[in-house]
Amino acid sequence: MEPEIIKRDDGKIEIPETFYNGGTVNVIYRPSPEPVDPMKLTLDGLGFYPELNQRSYIEDGLLVDQDVPIKMRDGITLYADLIRPKDQLNDLPCIISWCFYGKRPGDSPKNWQIFGVPPGTASKMTKFEGPDPEYWCNQGYAVLNVDTRGAGNSEGNLVIWGEQDGRDGYDTIEWVAEQPWSNGRVTIFGNSGLCMCQWWIGAEQPPHLTCLGAWEGTSDLYREFICEGGIPAPGFNNFVMSDARGPGYIEDYVQMIKEHPLIDAYWESKIPQVEKIKVPVYCTAGWSHLHLRGSLNAFRKIRSPKKWLRVHRDFEWPDTYSWWNLEDLKRFYDRYMKDIHNGWEMTPKVRIEVIDAYDYDFQVNRPETSFPIKRTEYKKLYLDASNGSLNDEPIAVEASASYDGNTGETCFDITFTEDVELTGYMKLHAWVAAPDHDDADIFLTVLKLDEEGEWIPTNVLGEPHPGAWGKIRVSHRELDEDLSSDFQPVMAHRRELKLAPGEIVPIDVEFYPHSRIWHAGQQLRLRFAGRYIREGWFEPFSWETDNVGETVVYTGGQYDSYLQVPVIPPKYQTKGGYVYR
Repeated sequence: MEPEIIKRDDGKIEIPETFYNGGTVNVIYRPSPEPVDPMKLTLDGLGFYPELNQRSYIEDGLLVDQDVPIKMRDGITLYADLIRPKDQLNDLPCIISWCFYGKRPGDSPKNWQIFGVPPGTASKMTKFEGPDPEYWCNQGYAVLNVDTRGAGNSEGNLVIWGEQDGRDGYDTIEWVAEQPWSNGRVTIFGNSGLCMCQWWIGAEQPPHLTCLGAWEGTSDLYREFICEGGIPAPGFNNFVMSDARGPGYIEDYVQMIKEHPLIDAYWESKIPQVEKIKVPVYCTAGWSHLHLRGSLNAFRKIRSPKKWLRVHRDFEWPDTYSWWNLEDLKRFYDRYMKDIHNGWEMTPKVRIEVIDAYDYDFQVNRPETSFPIKRTEYKKLYLDASNGSLNDEPIAVEASASYDGNTGETCFDITFTEDVELTGYMKLHAWVAAPDHDDADIFLTVLKLDEEGEWIPTNVLGEPHPGAWGKIRVSHRELDEDLSSDFQPVMAHRRELKLAPGEIVPIDVEFYPHSRIWHAGQQLRLRFAGRYIREGWFEPFSWETDNVGETVVYTGGQYDSYLQVPVIPPKYQTKGGYVYR
């Protein structure tokens, strides 16, 4: 039975949908826009959908079966490009590339290249953020580039990162396993948006899903993508959605955050049940980008005994297409997709890069046994508003510091007398007020300064990165006790707690995890502001803030404001001063 479609005066529709959590919500969809001029796409490769053209041809030694139909359990047909080595057409493991971005960006008249990656590094057969068929097919794999439901020529309405991806991905994997060319082993690979889809598919546990290459993917759409800290962020999300096209309607999750500003059954449906993933998983995360929290939380929750994590400083695209990481991923896939005993199990369960300054890393791929690191020592640095300092001991005397909520900032500094590594989860516990309003948005940053107090950024794609970050809308300060831990407070987002006039309230804010070394004499700065402070970045990050007048931070006495940091002691240290980290 087809669901009732509710037509709205604004041209959008609502479809009642029931989710795995049992809740039913009217989900808002917008009409698919007219085809866009390929030369005006916001990113090369994102949103190019050529006309249906079912054919087979050979290019660069590969057999391409174009626009292969794949039937879903509800009768909907998806279309995919199947690429295989022409001299090995059977007994092939298959890598699926799954997302709504468009399966054939290389056909666009716009020059196909990946931002931050030298032209020609990946072939024109590569789906945006997906595996390069020219590499993988020459390693004895098949690649299936899919236009997901409602994208391009695939039938149905386009659902953005959710349970429908899980069901359709399940059906596609089992379809692959039945094909005469398949060896019955199927995986999914992709970073960013493609990784986000993997969490739902893996949670469905398709019988022939063999492993996952999940490289940097948000795993809680509300808390990490559209409403981080409770502050709506339509700018980047509209940017992501702007080029989506298809034959039906497109889920409008940007409108959903306007009409469903708190977590309900809909937003719960956007949190994949990653704990159900049981196959081997190779995860990555980048210390400098928005998928960081989601990747690390997913890695921690996945119950597979065979899971590996690598965390790096670089941006996701250069990291994905570098030869050294491709070869690393090939070892993982060869082990589980081809059953080659190649020593992969000797790979450290966790590898991290410890950032130093600019493009320089203090350590690269340092092996660890877990994340968070077991030897972490959590230390509280107490805020003192009387002099803008961070201190090892609680502050006895009460003080306050204020800043204009829209244009100002206030900072708290500490100078380290010895080298200090901070790796893991930071949190802020602080007392705040907004004397002129019933709410406040607070953007937090932890920065590294040199001995003279000058900022030492890290570089990402040649641009300075703001530093470790956290955000909160003060009315969203209530914590989810089931999800929170001492090192990671997680906001519930179930109700608003507006401020009464003159009310001073405690807040607990998680920072996205971080890994950095401070050398003796260098300073750590905690910065409060009512806006995101960053320049020169290509992604249009923006938030709909709600600040009026001043925001005040209270410290000392009954106001036990502190920044908790994850100090990592050396693995080995001699009495003579030798340190091995």
